[in-house]
Amino acid sequence: MKVSARNQLQGTVKSVTPGAVNSEVVIEIAPGVVVTAQVTSASVARLGLKPGGTAYAIIKADSVMVGVE
Repeated sequence: MKVSARNQLQGTVKSVTPGAVNSEVVIEIAPGVVVTAQVTSASVARLGLKPGGTAYAIIKADSVMVGVE
């Protein structure tokens, strides 16, 4: 796999929660550290995403916002 995004975080799929159109995919990238993504249910099927499988959270953004309480 080759992509232009530099932020590629490999992890283990912890859960896939299907919705009407999109599904929520939770990927654990380190013990206790997860990334949650909304992807189409069609993409879940096409990629074969299922708990226990390996997947990458690929993050590409023009800006990152930071906030505090």
